Amino acid sequence: MTEWNLLIEQIATVAFDIVLWAIIIGTIIVIVLDNRNPVKTMAWILVLIFLPVIGLVFYFFFGRSRRHERIIEKKAYGHLLRKPMAEYLAQPSGELPSDYLRLISLFRNVNQSLPFEGNLIETFTSGTTLLQALLRELQRAREHIHIESYIFEDDAVGRMVRDVLIEKARDGVEIRIIYDDVGCWHVPHRFFETMREAGIDVRSFLKVRFPHFTNKVNYRNHRKIIVIDGRVGFVGGMNLAERYVRGFSWGIWRDTHLMLKGKAVHGLQTTFLLDWYFVDRTLITSARYFPRIEDKSTSLVQIVTSEPVGPWREIMQGLVMAVSEAKKYFYMQTPYFLPTEPMLIAMQTAALAGVDVRLMLPHRADNRITHLASCSYLEGVLQAGVKVYFYQKGFLHSKLMVSDDMLSTVGSTNLDFRSFEHNFEVNAFIYDTETALQMREIFLQDQHDCQQIFLKNWLKRPWKQRAAESIVRLLAPLL
Repeated sequence: MTEWNLLIEQIATVAFDIVLWAIIIGTIIVIVLDNRNPVKTMAWILVLIFLPVIGLVFYFFFGRSRRHERIIEKKAYGHLLRKPMAEYLAQPSGELPSDYLRLISLFRNVNQSLPFEGNLIETFTSGTTLLQALLRELQRAREHIHIESYIFEDDAVGRMVRDVLIEKARDGVEIRIIYDDVGCWHVPHRFFETMREAGIDVRSFLKVRFPHFTNKVNYRNHRKIIVIDGRVGFVGGMNLAERYVRGFSWGIWRDTHLMLKGKAVHGLQTTFLLDWYFVDRTLITSARYFPRIEDKSTSLVQIVTSEPVGPWREIMQGLVMAVSEAKKYFYMQTPYFLPTEPMLIAMQTAALAGVDVRLMLPHRADNRITHLASCSYLEGVLQAGVKVYFYQKGFLHSKLMVSDDMLSTVGSTNLDFRSFEHNFEVNAFIYDTETALQMREIFLQDQHDCQQIFLKNWLKRPWKQRAAESIVRLLAPLL
């Protein structure tokens, strides 16, 4: 009897191995036929071969592509764009900046992003000043408030915003909220339910629930958008959470956020309503969400989005073009630096051509794994002449970039695979000398709180650290 049990166990083991490797080989064939980035393809193949069971689980959770899908049908999208397009066409035929005609056209062609003139921009570099401005504008709301945030925390800041929203809802203001289900996994259900009971329409983005979550957990809505009465908009890197105000015990939280007043708010409103359709299947196109707005100042702004559906990586492609066409300088801040090959080559090529390319990263990050992966790319950019700075004062979460005293961009997009490939992101691209000079000054002020990294010293870091960086880098496309 024992021999029969042993034989059955051996047969079961062999059968399991055959089935497992058949699934793995089939999965590898699917990955190869998907014709995605070769670096990412090889990373998945290595994981599947050397960690077959774990790799298979990770692939079904995080690896499957949704590039072939559409968020909304073209006809419905056309209805949504009708009012913003009318406002755009009603603008005086001002001259677009000649040096950025190709970039503006790129965003229009791949993203339907309309360049709106006459915008007023206020920049915030701390959570405290942003919160003050946000609460002030929320109190002024008369018709509607739309909020989209990756994180809406149940803490002092989150509850402060929640209470104002409940008060406004009781005054008859129409309020819609989208929060990311993964970003708010640990937020008590009761926090959002309290707002629903007050009449606020709250939806989670791509709700992750077993067993239907294997193709959703990897695609997160990282956008931070607030639109008030269709006239005031907020966009940038800060979520609704206390740490953006208080920072950490070891340093401040340094971020960048914008308040927009002007026609560019139509771009933020369009993005929100498109995402609302995605979560609620309700297409909202009423003209009252796109009021007539007079010029507030002189800034030309495009609101540009990217997502893991559709054929293009809109923000990444725009940044590659912007870096490639920079003539004097291109400065960038990002908390994570895991660049795609096109972005990395663009930075190196610009620096080798004599452009002053500067990259600012946090000296201490909130995720050790991604920070190790970020460090693995620095030798290559330093060799090309890119100047690298580690921010020492706290955690640098800012996603600010500025070039040639004319172009600047602030938004939710990090310089990493996740933002470029997997997340729903949004950035404001601004073509304006006054704003660019302000952003340049912000960068240079932050530079005072940085330590510059030089190649000769970087090469001397401990071999254990270099080894850890190299190992983690193999998984960079998957982080």
